[in-house]
Amino acid sequence: MAAHIEVKALLVAAVSSGQGKTTVTAALARKLARQGKRVRVFKCGPDFIDPMLLERASGAPVRSLDLWMVGHDLCRRQLAQAAAEADVILIEGVMGLYDGTPSSADLSREFGVPVMAVIDAGAMAQTAGALVHGLRDYGPVEMAGVIANRVASENHAKMVAASLRDIPLFATLPRQAKSLPERHLGLVLPGEVGDIDQLLDNLADQLVFDDAAWERLRPVRIEVPPAAEPQAPLLAGQTIAVARDPAFMFIYPANLDTLRQLGATLTFFSPLAGQPVPAEATAVYLPGGYPELHAEALSQASTWQASIRSAHAAGLPIVAECGGMMALADTLADQAGAVWAMAGLLPGAVAMQARLAGLGSQGLTTAQGVLRGHTFHYSKLETTVEPAAYTIKHPSAVQGEAWYRVGSLAASYFHAYFPSNPAAVAALFSRSAA
Repeated sequence: MAAHIEVKALLVAAVSSGQGKTTVTAALARKLARQGKRVRVFKCGPDFIDPMLLERASGAPVRSLDLWMVGHDLCRRQLAQAAAEADVILIEGVMGLYDGTPSSADLSREFGVPVMAVIDAGAMAQTAGALVHGLRDYGPVEMAGVIANRVASENHAKMVAASLRDIPLFATLPRQAKSLPERHLGLVLPGEVGDIDQLLDNLADQLVFDDAAWERLRPVRIEVPPAAEPQAPLLAGQTIAVARDPAFMFIYPANLDTLRQLGATLTFFSPLAGQPVPAEATAVYLPGGYPELHAEALSQASTWQASIRSAHAAGLPIVAECGGMMALADTLADQAGAVWAMAGLLPGAVAMQARLAGLGSQGLTTAQGVLRGHTFHYSKLETTVEPAAYTIKHPSAVQGEAWYRVGSLAASYFHAYFPSNPAAVAALFSRSAA
């Protein structure tokens, strides 16, 4: 019989984006952590920014759960590991509860994690009950309770609670005078908000919490899977230089884990600080980020630009994702329309635009099978380079992002989730493939 671990776990979900899921999850994580509980938080679906905030709120690393991109087995393995280390697991859902294929509701049902519904009660009272009962019964899902956001008064909270009938009002959060700042790709990064810990503490203080309802929450039984097969060290002896600074920080922690499990040594450097590609590097990884916010500094980072051109000329494999690719074009036009010279390894011009240019789960077909990931960007690349391949959108199976090859450079708007296909990743970072 398979071993199990019991732990209190909740999937924090809503009827749509914009209801306050991230704010509520962060407030709940901070409140529970301040009570001395060991809290582990996960983010459902592809995301880089929300996990940074949730990590700050909980004090523990935040990983991704997604039945398609991450896969059922790794999702279960991560949940089991968290259950062994924590008193509470919180999973922030993505978009609305039933949005996406697979959805947050699918994840809830797959692992038996009850849903905590976040509702924006700012412009409603008794209708909250109809909304939450619909969320519960449509799937159906197990509904643990409700956290009402933007509640105006104690009387308002009582009206919401009465409307929920057999579903408990777990907590309320008042309308915030100061909200978490946002920009085009989501929340502003926690490190850029000077009073972020004070903001999180204030949210935790204002979360009016029903301790009795918390005590009544049933523990979730998480199955402990057999130990994973050890990863063949396909990158043994390789040193991969990873760009990491405010212009290049969109990276799944699991991607770094995978590179290490493949036997690679990782070294980090900052193009923004003008640091060159480390001399010991045998390959370079330029993840996504916000190069458009730092275009002037990147254009003036002559040492970094010369070093990446030298690495390319020497045939080092270079993997550039989204923002990493943008920094390797000839030019980058920022949101104000100013045009800045970039490193020029990928002929073409990148320009920011107001409209979303790409969003959603995608997979890249390789000789080693499909490498899964996602895309999310507001810029466009105009280039004469013919794509070497295209990703395939999930679940529609229509053509997705272009995948470019220029010498040893592999570049795309596609963000790959490395654990989905370590063998394909090893090939990408191997000189033979480049």
